[in-house]
Amino acid sequence: MTVKGVLIDWAGVLTTSMAESINTWLVADRIDTSHYTEVMRGMIASAYGGDGAENPIHTLERGEITALAFETALAAELRTHDGLPPVAEGLLTRMFAGFQPVEAMFEMLRRARKAGYKTCLVSNSWGNDYDRTGWEEAFDAVVISGEVGMRKPEPRIFAHAVSLVGLEPAECVFIDDIEANITAARELGFTGILHTHAGTTIAELETLLKVPLRSA
Repeated sequence: MTVKGVLIDWAGVLTTSMAESINTWLVADRIDTSHYTEVMRGMIASAYGGDGAENPIHTLERGEITALAFETALAAELRTHDGLPPVAEGLLTRMFAGFQPVEAMFEMLRRARKAGYKTCLVSNSWGNDYDRTGWEEAFDAVVISGEVGMRKPEPRIFAHAVSLVGLEPAECVFIDDIEANITAARELGFTGILHTHAGTTIAELETLLKVPLRSA
């Protein structure tokens, strides 16, 4: 089936890397990095595992708990270099403060839209605010997990997103930096692009859409 649309993730795809932002926060808040890694490795593995067990990340991303509730629980699991828990309130804001938009990726979306392709943001939110500057030019539709009560890789969020742009999964490319989300999308019929770098993602999408998506 002919590709007619692009669904795309936010953090680490349309922004600078999540690892960079988190590392900046770890240093600023003097968090014990190795302990943080141990705590988060287990939470992330459970959040994207196949056992179906509920996880605090699930409830946060669906908007079923407040950011402060998650921050309080997470802060209790972490420790600073002084052996104390970090300040809970605003923890997620500080964690993601380093995100910066990647202009080449936004240019890709604007050019895709001008060429007639539908675009939709599909983002798992952690109770964070988004800088929505330029979204009107980049997206035909926006799906934020905490606003719709669904999260990737749940099939229903993909179904909701394609319904907003009037397409079928087989007519869409899905771009994300989390392999579990790409796997889920492919099982639903999407063409998946696992994002690692702007240049390679743009090149892959240019091949699929057969239109130039970057400045000369």
